[in-house]
Amino acid sequence: MPRTSAGILLYRRSSTGPEVFLVHPGGPYYVKKDVWSIPKGEYDPGEDPLAAAQREFEEETGSPLSRVATGDFLHLGEIRQPSGKLVMAWAVEGDFDPATLVSNTCPIEWPPRSGRHITIPEADRGAWFAMDEARPKIFKGQETLLDRLLARLAAGM
Repeated sequence: MPRTSAGILLYRRSSTGPEVFLVHPGGPYYVKKDVWSIPKGEYDPGEDPLAAAQREFEEETGSPLSRVATGDFLHLGEIRQPSGKLVMAWAVEGDFDPATLVSNTCPIEWPPRSGRHITIPEADRGAWFAMDEARPKIFKGQETLLDRLLARLAAGM
C-alpha cells in the first residue's frame, strides 16, 4: 500500500497574480538542492486528511493554519509523486511571514546505513513564489497542484 500524505497549498493574491507558499526540506540531503514542497506529512488510515494537512502545516511552520488562513479550503484532490507517495491537498488563501517559520524536528540516519542518527528540521525555510517561479522548484508531481489551483481561481472557485 502506498504511503499517504496530506498538505496545504497556501496562496495569496498579488498585483502580478497568485503566489504560493512552499517549504524547503531540512537535512543534509536537501541542503544544496533548490527543491521545495507544500507543507505536508503522512497520516494514518482512518485519520481525517484535512485535519492531518492542518496539523502538518503547523508542524512544518510553527503556526496554526487558523492564524494565517483567510479563506475557505479548496480541495485540490490527490496526486501521485514519482516515489509512489499519494498526496491529498487543499489550497487556502492566507498570508504567512516566512521569517517566523519554526519547524518540528525529526531524527534521521546520516550518513545512510551508518548507524549514526542526527536530528533535522522537517523544513529549514519557507518562501513565497509566483506561479512561474514555483513550477520549476516544486517537487515533481506537485506541479499538478499548482495547475489545479490556477484552474480553481480562474473559474472563480
